[in-house]
Amino acid sequence: MSGFSIALTGLNADTTALDVVGNNLANLNTTGFKGSTVSFQDLVASLAESSNQVGAGVSAPLTQKQFLQGSISLSGGAFDAAIQGDGFFVVTNSAGNTLYTRAGNFQLDAQGNLVTASGDKVQGWTSTGGVLNTTGTVGNITIPENSIQTPTPTSQFILNMNLNSDGVVGDPTGTFSAPIQVVDSLGATHTLTATFTKSAAGSWKYTVTVPGEDLASGKAGTPSSVATGTITFDANGQLKTPAAGSPVSVKLTGLADGAADLTMNWNLYNADGSSTMTQFSQPSALSGSSQDGIAAAQVTQVAIANGGEVIAHYSNGTQQVVGQIALASISNPESLVAVGQNNFELGGESATPAVGTAGTGGRGTIQAGALEGSTVDIATEFTNLIVYQRSYQANSRVITTLDELTQDLLQMKR
Repeated sequence: MSGFSIALTGLNADTTALDVVGNNLANLNTTGFKGSTVSFQDLVASLAESSNQVGAGVSAPLTQKQFLQGSISLSGGAFDAAIQGDGFFVVTNSAGNTLYTRAGNFQLDAQGNLVTASGDKVQGWTSTGGVLNTTGTVGNITIPENSIQTPTPTSQFILNMNLNSDGVVGDPTGTFSAPIQVVDSLGATHTLTATFTKSAAGSWKYTVTVPGEDLASGKAGTPSSVATGTITFDANGQLKTPAAGSPVSVKLTGLADGAADLTMNWNLYNADGSSTMTQFSQPSALSGSSQDGIAAAQVTQVAIANGGEVIAHYSNGTQQVVGQIALASISNPESLVAVGQNNFELGGESATPAVGTAGTGGRGTIQAGALEGSTVDIATEFTNLIVYQRSYQANSRVITTLDELTQDLLQMKR
């Protein structure tokens, strides 16, 4: 009887299906896990007329990963990242093979490389000299730990203020001072003080000084003058001279700490042409100041930001992009082959991955401080578990029944 072999195909198929359900349930809490489904196909013993076809049972079921979007939950991890939409993180294992994963529970290894939980190196771009080139070849993302940020000397500064138009010449109301810190080539800071003294209606003389001890030629306790001049205002309280496009040159030469001479422009006008100083009938006051120098600083924290940028935070309050995580878009992800540790490799039918930054070229976005959960639905799996169990029992019942019939047939000889 062919019924035995037919029922056995059913038992084998249901066993595989139960294995798939078991694997799905086992990975219910696996980060970035994609559940599998089972597809059954019948077997035909011959190509006889349909009225004479009985069938040969069921073929080995096909299992297929379902690359659905998993739920994203906030984790707060500095190096956690979740993909919203299409795409995969690109990683390389210890053998140098390129793999793909949706699990973004990353961490740092002893060399400062961004790695997965299993130690595979995350691929992307690392900045060189403060420049990040995301059009180049991807490689390991190496994060600077406890590195020092190279200082940038001040080249220009701005003082936003109002000078009191009611100030009296020779009176304290006719004098005002505003400080600003600038940075030299060694990352040291120096405090400049701009002192304004009213000389006539709408006219103020200014002197920019630096502490004498900051200059090799200076005297401790006695400010050294580094720039002088006069500014005038029109009848509307707007700066008239110097004219726009004529910044004041301020030079610090012979710095006592051995830094290079510092040549700066004191910009009296904003980029839109408006003056940074006014003369209205209000007390003289400094409303704000800015300069483009950056002091030397240590890395205090490194974290992944939305979009996949790796941001280094420095002790001086500045931030710098030190890396960018790459995403790979694969048009037929169902062709990928699972290799364990939440990783996939390209299969024989896989399309060529398109690697780039998140949010471009059809790739999804990256949410920082979050993880993508498993796509396994426990209710669906329990339902499938019952269905496949019943099917297994039914096929085993067929074998039991056929066995009883065989016994009856053998007994007919007696």
